[in-house]
Amino acid sequence: MTSFTFSHAEADDWAGLAKSLADGLNAGPGNGGGDRLGFIYVTDMMAGELGSILTDLRRTTGVEDWVGSVGIGICASGVEYFDRPAAAAMIGDLPKDSFCVFPAVTGPEQGLSSSVRAWAEESSPPFAIVHGDPTNEFTADLIESLSLTAADFLVGGLSSSRGALSQVAGGITQGGLSGVLFAPGVEVATGLSQGCVPVGGSHVVSDCLDNVIIGLDGEKALDVFKDEVGELLARDLNKAAGYIHTAFPVEGSDTGDYVVRNLIGIDPMRGWLAVGEEVRAGDRVMFVRRDPKSAEEDLGSMIGNLNKRLPAPPRGGVYFSCVARGPNMFGEEGREMALIRDRMGDFPLVGFFGNGEISSNRLYGYTGVLAVFL
Repeated sequence: MTSFTFSHAEADDWAGLAKSLADGLNAGPGNGGGDRLGFIYVTDMMAGELGSILTDLRRTTGVEDWVGSVGIGICASGVEYFDRPAAAAMIGDLPKDSFCVFPAVTGPEQGLSSSVRAWAEESSPPFAIVHGDPTNEFTADLIESLSLTAADFLVGGLSSSRGALSQVAGGITQGGLSGVLFAPGVEVATGLSQGCVPVGGSHVVSDCLDNVIIGLDGEKALDVFKDEVGELLARDLNKAAGYIHTAFPVEGSDTGDYVVRNLIGIDPMRGWLAVGEEVRAGDRVMFVRRDPKSAEEDLGSMIGNLNKRLPAPPRGGVYFSCVARGPNMFGEEGREMALIRDRMGDFPLVGFFGNGEISSNRLYGYTGVLAVFL
């Protein structure tokens, strides 16, 4: 039977951190006869010590296969850690030959190794947990390519750090997309919380240049924007900063899904809008509001929908949230994870706050992505 155990801790040095993690992990049920997989997330204050922590955990737990990342913040069931040395780890006791770890793929021409490809061809993995590098220009392409060639559905996040953007995939890796593929015998359920609420309908981009929207529905983009955000924001566009964002509806989605991107500039003289995404004529765009109340309501809705799909309480899980969420959105450290624990129960759960979140075959922003093992 699939089982998970987890541990989280903060300490002044890597040795104390690794010992605390190992003590918690070794207090779990142990090896049930399958293959064991470890997840490790450390705050960026311990990025330089990630290799030492990983080596020690291998020695003290006996688990060889690990995946994970560095994050400006990390999380576990009910708790979050920011701006201090901390780590969260989880070990899954999984069916034999049910997963395959792969190191960072850095470019479209590289692809997965021959051994990983052979495993994928034999196992037909439907699901993967991945970690990406936000500085790699090919990250979005790598996500899409992996979903087409290896696993249909991906969840994960982009590393975040004020230092090294390290990932774990077997050993320490970086610079690309890494993670673990799961065979069909590993059952999972996932949920995506946008954390935003649309303020109006979608519009067709009628004129644009690179990432600048010049016209919407044949009108000046800024005129359409002002009509939708309301009189108060229209009179003082500075108040829209960080509150109103652009969103691109996902074509073919039956859940009204959309990808949020920053509104990075407004030209009031010409009526243009600059957004954090290259735009083409004919694209559809909408405007969304991001605030704590909307984020909490959307997270609660996502959890409620996920709970309805679960045949039993989760055995374990991973959570990927945006660095702009956590205490920046919910007002206090630990609030976001407490909301999940209060609505789903206290089960082994670890994750981190990243520079982008991955769900299905797309890269999101400002979202929370939850995957639970059944």
